[in-house]
Amino acid sequence: MRTFIRSSALPPRTMISSAVGLAVASLAVPAQAQQDVTHFDTVTVKDVREQGYKTEKSASSKYVKPLLDTPQTVTVVPKEVMEEQQALSLRQVLSNVSGITFDAGEGGGGSGDKINIRGFSANSNMQIDGLRDSSQNNRTDTFNIEQVEVLKGPNSVFGGAGTTGGAINQVSKAPKQRDFAELGASLGTDEYRRVTLDANTTLDVGVNSAARINLMAHENDVPGRNNIDRQRFGIAPSVTIGLSEQTQATLSYFHQQDDNLPDYGLPARNGRVLPGVDRESYFGWRNLDEEKIQSDAVTLKLEHELSETARIENQTRYSRVDRDTTISASHVNTENLDPGRYNPAGPQGYRRDARTELWINQTGVAFEFDTGALKHDMLVGGELAHETYDLTSGSYNLSGNYPANGFDLYNPPGVWTGPTNYKDSGGTEAELNTRALYVFDTITLHPQWDLSLGARQDWISGDTSNKVSGDTTSTSDRMFSGRAGIVYKPADNGRVYLAYGTSFNPSAESFATSGALPRGNGAENLDPEKNETWELGTKWELMNGHLGVDGALFRVDKTNARETNSVTNELELAGEQRVQGMELGLTGVVSEQWKLFANYTLLDSETLSSFDPNRVGRELQNTPRNSANLWTTYEVIPGVELGYGARYVGSRAVTSSSDTQIDSYWVHNAMASYRVNEAFSLQLNVNNLFDEEYVERVRGSNGSVDPATGILTRSSAVELGDGRSAVLSANYRF
Repeated sequence: MRTFIRSSALPPRTMISSAVGLAVASLAVPAQAQQDVTHFDTVTVKDVREQGYKTEKSASSKYVKPLLDTPQTVTVVPKEVMEEQQALSLRQVLSNVSGITFDAGEGGGGSGDKINIRGFSANSNMQIDGLRDSSQNNRTDTFNIEQVEVLKGPNSVFGGAGTTGGAINQVSKAPKQRDFAELGASLGTDEYRRVTLDANTTLDVGVNSAARINLMAHENDVPGRNNIDRQRFGIAPSVTIGLSEQTQATLSYFHQQDDNLPDYGLPARNGRVLPGVDRESYFGWRNLDEEKIQSDAVTLKLEHELSETARIENQTRYSRVDRDTTISASHVNTENLDPGRYNPAGPQGYRRDARTELWINQTGVAFEFDTGALKHDMLVGGELAHETYDLTSGSYNLSGNYPANGFDLYNPPGVWTGPTNYKDSGGTEAELNTRALYVFDTITLHPQWDLSLGARQDWISGDTSNKVSGDTTSTSDRMFSGRAGIVYKPADNGRVYLAYGTSFNPSAESFATSGALPRGNGAENLDPEKNETWELGTKWELMNGHLGVDGALFRVDKTNARETNSVTNELELAGEQRVQGMELGLTGVVSEQWKLFANYTLLDSETLSSFDPNRVGRELQNTPRNSANLWTTYEVIPGVELGYGARYVGSRAVTSSSDTQIDSYWVHNAMASYRVNEAFSLQLNVNNLFDEEYVERVRGSNGSVDPATGILTRSSAVELGDGRSAVLSANYRF
């Protein structure tokens, strides 16, 4: 039976209008609070954050020390950078971090965020407020995000399964101890319209209580693409109640609805768009393809100070993501057709209706104590998670109904006018259960020496079943992860460190994102892949602590990658991959007027061993040797600020078994803002200033040709970065 997910998403203009109404209604809360305020002689203002990009500490409780004392490369994209760039999606935010690349989706199932860190997939390594967020999803909006943390290097001790190249932690906005409200509205090219509200009020209940609400309504077309529209609406209320001076509880809810036209990109061969194909061409079917997403999450966070040196924190979350996606691939076949004609070669009108649900609980106790002359900052904790995945797939079965001489390659129709015959084709049900215990201890050996230790034990089990055949496959793993680092403090403002860490990738890792085991026979019987890293780095604080400089040399080894034995067709742990390189970062305030956020990554990747001899000695796919990012702003006169950004991604391999390369690219952005008064400001953003046409998301295939004729039998596909666009925003604070 075909199951439909009914969305209550409103039409575009209704969404915007409703959001404005909600915003105006919500403003009554802080307004009334201001009328009832009791005035005291002394007012204590908390949570007022200094501008300047530099972040002192991770929001994750697992990082017990400031980032300066953490022996690991951690890049934090703060709220200020996101607001100045108008960076709305997670992909846009992560474009500020070098060493990160993006893969293109496959079919309708892999069309969510597909992110690589230091050459390795991080698809299953997403976190929200330190809790795992495994669903395969398009994270399209940051309206409720305070900052994004990129934790680089194998670190299963922090994030559990996966985390080969690193993990990504999104930090949600939370109630603060001050009253404020900010209403934003934006208009731009490509039908860009956006309304947001961020309102916070202190509450005369308990101790240090407050409530906050974030609202968003948005619509736009994709710049550089022909009427590919994006629409969404979101609301995120939260409340913190101080039950006592030592105890507080925060309850938050998140809801977002997306209604998009999916974009599978353009047909390509060897990483390049086919000659003559226009950038704006759409190779899907506008009357069949659709993407409807509904995301909901409820989180309860409890915090209690046991004493002056001990603290306990517990987080419980239930989340659910419904994704109903119908997509048509842009792969094409030109065989047996006239020049300039094509037939679709990939899935067409292919539907995946998926639901992911997650229950997760995490508890940690942090405390300080001494053993003789040694001082300890320790965290002991545990995690329980239960995830389920339910997929129903189907198709409109368009193949066999194509015109005799195909379609016009240079002017694809974009609308299907032939017959359709929708049928469910199958489905999958899967579940993933995780239990973990972990401990971290930072030991002060000497005023100039810290020893950082971490250990985690994971128990992971899961099963997946085919809805048609009823066949069920089960797998389970038990794995220990460790991390150790030594930090030397040559000066109060400088650190030098050496760190080692491990991670693992079990076969069940993707059960909550795709419901499937790795491709190949026998995956359920394989031990996890194992990874390890060495990192030698240094961190310094300059300009009285306002400017941070860091650098690191690292090596990541995947020692037993899954490989398919070409003789037996069985999966074996036989591959070996290595990525080594360098990270550089510069973040903070150079002067009172000048702010800077910049980083550079060198990735030297290689397959050391493989069943496929074509892979050995070649670099990993979609892993550029050089990448760099810069964002800087300067206040030219009081109230007027100019900003400039540049992103460089070097050439990278299309696949790990060939020499084909995707071209390098530069993208330039600009910003100008004017603070009219303390309450009102204007901001203009122009992105991709020179309208660069570049491949941003890569599909790991060169395409296929007939060896006898050289004619393309099945193309690959690439997804381009956004074209030039401009957005004017107005913000009113009160």
